[in-house]
Amino acid sequence: MIPESFVQELLARIDIVDVVERYVPLRKAGANYSACCPFHSEKTPSFTVSPSKQFYHCFGCGAHGSAIGFLMQHAGIGFIEAIEELASSAGLQVPHEERNRAERAKKAPLTEVMARAMHFYREQLKATPKAVDYLKNRGLTGEIAAKFALGYAPDGWQGLQQVFPDYNDPALVECGLVIVNEQGRRYDRFRDRVMFPILDQRGNVIGFGGRVIGQGEPKYLNSPETPLFEKGRDL
Repeated sequence: MIPESFVQELLARIDIVDVVERYVPLRKAGANYSACCPFHSEKTPSFTVSPSKQFYHCFGCGAHGSAIGFLMQHAGIGFIEAIEELASSAGLQVPHEERNRAERAKKAPLTEVMARAMHFYREQLKATPKAVDYLKNRGLTGEIAAKFALGYAPDGWQGLQQVFPDYNDPALVECGLVIVNEQGRRYDRFRDRVMFPILDQRGNVIGFGGRVIGQGEPKYLNSPETPLFEKGRDL
């Protein structure tokens, strides 16, 4: 994690006009600068950059933010990558708040569990024609499915037992893959769903979103809060 104090120091050290001009030709327009918006197609400039307020705003599409937000949106990168790139251009070293060792050690095996589950779901997709047909009917090609590591959770109560022989492993519950009911019975959280892995900025699988194929509720089911996945932070 990057300290908020460093983020504020970085924003104070860089000039948003310089950052935007690396990608978009700006013209002086009074106290501000203007250009055609890089985020949507237009002929009349509605994109402005304010050097005094240090933000950009498009009156056409509503895009708005700081230099960090601009870099994230224009380059399609994450928050940390944007911070690191801007800090490098400003000659600053990015500090990272280290999590305590016990927490880091605890998270490591869970990411391995989630990675194994993702590979299992991907293999199940290849072997399940109805799931493949569902994606094709929604306009998704095999290339897209491969690029985003889409998968399929089989329609069974304990499908994950195929890849996790120790189905009683507490890690399966801890990372949200398995549910234990009041009677102590274990079963897969995701069943008969197209699976979308959720990755962190390091590429680790931290959660899943599952879309039911046939009839069923809820239509969309996401991983619960876990030591890996904090929705308020990660999404």
